[in-house]
Amino acid sequence: MQSCESSGDSADDPLSRGLRRRGQPRVVVIGAGLAGLAAAKALLEQGFTDVTVLEASSHIGGRVQSVKLGHATFELGATWIHGSHGNPIYHLAEANGLLEETTDGERSVGRISLYSKNGVACYLTNHGHRIPKDVVEEFSDLYNEVYNLTQEFFRHDKPVNAESQNSVGVFTREEVRNRIRDDPDDPEATKRLKLAMIQQYLKVESCESSSHSMDEVSLSAFGEWTEIPGAHHIIPSGFMRIVELLAEGIPAHVIQLGKPVRCVHWDQASARPRGPEIEPRGEGDHNQDTGEGGQAGEEPPGSRWDEEEQWPVVVECEDCELIPADHVIVTVSLGVLKRQYTSFFRPGLPTEKVAAIHRLGIGTTDKIFLEFEEPFWGPECNSLQFVWEDEAESRTLTYPPELWYRKICGFDVLYPPERYGHVLSGWICGEEALVMEKCDDEAVAEICTEMLRQFTGNPNIPKPRRILRSAWGSNPYFRGSYSYTQVGSSGADVEKLAKPLPYTESSKTAHGSSTKQQPGHLFSSKCPEQPLDANRGSVKPMQVLFSGEATHRKYYSTTHGALLSGQREAARLIEMYRDLFQQGT
Repeated sequence: MQSCESSGDSADDPLSRGLRRRGQPRVVVIGAGLAGLAAAKALLEQGFTDVTVLEASSHIGGRVQSVKLGHATFELGATWIHGSHGNPIYHLAEANGLLEETTDGERSVGRISLYSKNGVACYLTNHGHRIPKDVVEEFSDLYNEVYNLTQEFFRHDKPVNAESQNSVGVFTREEVRNRIRDDPDDPEATKRLKLAMIQQYLKVESCESSSHSMDEVSLSAFGEWTEIPGAHHIIPSGFMRIVELLAEGIPAHVIQLGKPVRCVHWDQASARPRGPEIEPRGEGDHNQDTGEGGQAGEEPPGSRWDEEEQWPVVVECEDCELIPADHVIVTVSLGVLKRQYTSFFRPGLPTEKVAAIHRLGIGTTDKIFLEFEEPFWGPECNSLQFVWEDEAESRTLTYPPELWYRKICGFDVLYPPERYGHVLSGWICGEEALVMEKCDDEAVAEICTEMLRQFTGNPNIPKPRRILRSAWGSNPYFRGSYSYTQVGSSGADVEKLAKPLPYTESSKTAHGSSTKQQPGHLFSSKCPEQPLDANRGSVKPMQVLFSGEATHRKYYSTTHGALLSGQREAARLIEMYRDLFQQGT
């Protein structure tokens, strides 16, 4: 049978063996997105020298994906720095001069179009008519008034009535509808337009929340998400520059690309990791050349764990390599956890963590960039918003697969044209985004062109000369864009997701507090002075830690939430080993 290769301390690697003898903890970080890079950087800066980052894809950055076309950089993933006051992403960008090109026109002041505050959003109906500006402003004021009410249920502990179904979408839709219908000043035609606009606004909101529908977003938990004060910023040279800055202080050998992980075997202290708990998963018999003159099926010299040592965690990679560790920081997305948690962890996760994974939500928000030879929109227009008049009475945002395009809420104009050319950025979310991802570029470009012709009333709009789009939902390493608090979930579930394993009631370290054990006991799994006695039942705390945007209670769904969560988990380990590094051992 094919045997998995272990990467323990090699007899030919005196540095590695020496680190183990001195009690240096080995930390493996799964994922080289913002959370993983932030965690690794923080550990290395605090004196940890045995750190490995495993990245499944061929590049770092995770859900940051900047694509350079010509002179312009387009963001398929993270785009904005949301808020500036105390935002670590903003301060990193500002300190490195990444915002110098940003103009006032590229700062968000509205909730609909985030690319530019210059000009106005053009609301168009499927009959090719533009909705009058005063109607749009009246509706926007009404909608924002109700939106502010959705924040109060959490912030002021207001009870949620049964009619709302604890859903942001249901509450918002019904509250706005009732106010529109009760307005004595509006004629029926205007009321009809405003009722149809509800659905368009909820589509935009769904894209921002990365939910299939706002009907799935918890009303009682919605207000816990916290917005950092200050303007929204973009990075003209690409958000990837933030990723590169984080990676600058990390030695190249630390990050292994193209290294997907199959399983995290934790709580291994009472069993040899090379024993029956980790069985080879290869198919068929392979006469492997060990490179050391060994026979097939034998363990290559220099690639096994030292006899006196036992490791609490072993990371099993897809290529069958086994990497032992003291601690593993898991930064994979909530979408991946939902799909793979049963096979990704051995032993399985605690019941409350599994329940949190199920209850929390993650959806897909995709962008569709269309580049045109010349603009067909006026200079005063910063976005084209699609309002379907026949949706005035609709109570759902779900469409059959063949009508997936109805979920496209509109197109933003990228600004300034001197930088981007004549480009529109469309938005689509939910199950319909997954249908879009299965279509080819030609089909998506054709459908988007037909929609633009229909809503503008201009049948002469040419097809775009280039299309670029994201596909976060079908990407096996993400399975979604970012998280939200689903109906039935709360911030407590985020805390449960973030809680390190194992749950050791005898140690406060599971909750991020310092442990006061003596080094000889705490580091017993690797100190020659006190070899681990497997029979005495000691359990190493914080074997598996969790970070990523979905684990930050206030800042989930954001880049700063991801970065802060990585730093948080690193801080747990830094505090745990504080005495070790202070002693200079």
